[in-house]
Amino acid sequence: MKQNNKFILAQLKKHHIDLSCYGLEIKAFRKIRERFGFIRVRKQGHTVESIRDAVVRIRVIYPNAGGREMVNLLFHEEEILVSRSIVMQYFHEHESHLVRGRRHGHFKRKRFWAAGVNDMWAVDQHDKWKYKFGLALHTGIDPFIGYIHWIKIWWNNSNPRLILSYYLEAIETLECIPLVTQSDPGSENHRYMRQKKNVMPEITWSVLRRRFTPGFENILDEGVTNGWYDPGVLLQALVCRWVFIPWLQAELDTYRRRVNMTAKRRDRNKILPHGVPQHMLEFPDEYAILDFKIKVKQEHINTVRQQYADPSHDIFQLVPPDFAQLIQSFYVDLGEPSITRETCWEIYRQLLRCFEHLDKVHNIDSSVDDMWGFALTQAENEYRNEMQPLPNLRPLRGGEDIVGQDGGYYMGGVNGGNGLDDAQHAQLQRLIDEVEPNVAGETDFEGEDDICAWFSDEEGPDELAAADEW
Repeated sequence: MKQNNKFILAQLKKHHIDLSCYGLEIKAFRKIRERFGFIRVRKQGHTVESIRDAVVRIRVIYPNAGGREMVNLLFHEEEILVSRSIVMQYFHEHESHLVRGRRHGHFKRKRFWAAGVNDMWAVDQHDKWKYKFGLALHTGIDPFIGYIHWIKIWWNNSNPRLILSYYLEAIETLECIPLVTQSDPGSENHRYMRQKKNVMPEITWSVLRRRFTPGFENILDEGVTNGWYDPGVLLQALVCRWVFIPWLQAELDTYRRRVNMTAKRRDRNKILPHGVPQHMLEFPDEYAILDFKIKVKQEHINTVRQQYADPSHDIFQLVPPDFAQLIQSFYVDLGEPSITRETCWEIYRQLLRCFEHLDKVHNIDSSVDDMWGFALTQAENEYRNEMQPLPNLRPLRGGEDIVGQDGGYYMGGVNGGNGLDDAQHAQLQRLIDEVEPNVAGETDFEGEDDICAWFSDEEGPDELAAADEW
């Protein structure tokens, strides 16, 4: 999270320094930062030419990154702190064809509002890689602040036990649950949205497809186009899972952290506090945000996990256990090379040759295919009927079919789906009155009505005009 010295010092004084015993002024703080190597943009003194090699490296994996995102990528991936004006100058000098080729999408907007943090989490699956590469994605986000709780990659994304494990991992970190989760119809959630209406995750996937996917899809395509990989061939599918899923998950974790640590571009269609999602999640009061979290105990999380998401279930196996032992031994024999963007396919091919050599020498019986074959069968199952919702639950009010006088609809769970009551409106107003614009200018309210947001139904092109800019 890139912030200026005044903002960081203000946060330290507010949350970490006992001001009755200690003091710290801005000049001393600047010297401390410089002593630890945290040099500001101007002192790093980067130019168009000094960032060129780094931008070229980033372009390989992020071919569609615009100005704002490139600044963040240089900071997070290359540890280069550079002004956006230098990046834009680089674009115009070296990538003018990309600037001219920038297209803006057009979207049909539909209004819904959430009442605050942890009012609602939206979850959704993404199948673009599922049938082409055997890799499935799933996400969970808080649409009010744009915080991504998880983006997971696995060989399945529809088993409710697996989805529950993602949810439990998130609430274990936060020690709380939201009022409502929302998704497309299925057995893993309790507020259903019709096709193409689960808009916030759809936007997240659209941004992911434009920002993250192209470079990594090019890498994955290399194996398919060269005939090295067919997701329908059992041995190749298992080796691919073992090599690619942990590596891609690490890349997605980095992407998630970067998004959560970056303030979104201001959007005139959103009446929301503007700031860094991670900071808004941790300190909602500083942005006049109501927090509807429900505290949960670890023992209750453990009980739910053991009953509904038992870690010993087959769905949580990356590959079958005996296969895992074999491939790990082969990997050790290869010297345990680091799996990276440059080495992933070479390591895959070497491991595949190890299995093929083993089969040639020992003439392995075809029964092994039956023993390991369930892994592919599991990946193809949608698991829609494996777990049923609990009976006798009272349905939530609200939803997209109940449109208010202002044309918006409420998807959260406050007061059983009815939204804020008079006392909560008063509490929200008190927070707004108390909040002063912080030293970084992060708090920015653009409207006086109930906090709400406009989101796209994704009926336009793939690109998001508001996601980034050149």
